[in-house]
Amino acid sequence: MTQQMGLPGFDPPTPTDRLMFLLYPDAATAERIAAEARRLREALALRGQPLLTDRFHVTLHHLGDYVGLPADVVRKGEAAGAALAAAPFDVTFDRAASFANRPGANPFTLQGGEGVQALVAFQQQLALEMAKVGLKPDKAFLPHVTLLYDGQIVPAQPILSVSWTVDRFALVQSKLGQTRHIVLRTWALAG
Repeated sequence: MTQQMGLPGFDPPTPTDRLMFLLYPDAATAERIAAEARRLREALALRGQPLLTDRFHVTLHHLGDYVGLPADVVRKGEAAGAALAAAPFDVTFDRAASFANRPGANPFTLQGGEGVQALVAFQQQLALEMAKVGLKPDKAFLPHVTLLYDGQIVPAQPILSVSWTVDRFALVQSKLGQTRHIVLRTWALAG
């Protein structure tokens, strides 16, 4: 039995909510991503089902998993997002590959090379704003869009590139185990 806060026999509560900064592609790009996911699934004989089109995203920073949504962390996230001043930029994903970090459910993703440099710079700018308000930014960042989860591990391979202009980002609450995102706030990029 574990001890939590001095109370014998109590396990810590299971988190219900995740807070993240995300980028969503525009609707037309999300449709192209969905088509590429279906094509790759068939070509590679993958069994996992592609994510729903409105769920395709790039995670910029993970702000934590919580039981409920802590208002103070949301306020800090809103402050960091509001403080970020950046112009729209283009992002291009030109290969697909699996991450081998979840046995039996490996994320199969879009990834990029030169085409994600502006995205990496943007993520680092957001990290600076997060640190200023007392949030802990993610240190590691490998830009990707998860297409599906599968038992197979697919090595990196080139694809017909998928590009879009990033013109906004969002602070998002994910209901854990429900595959549901709730956009709390979005910011348009200008300049």
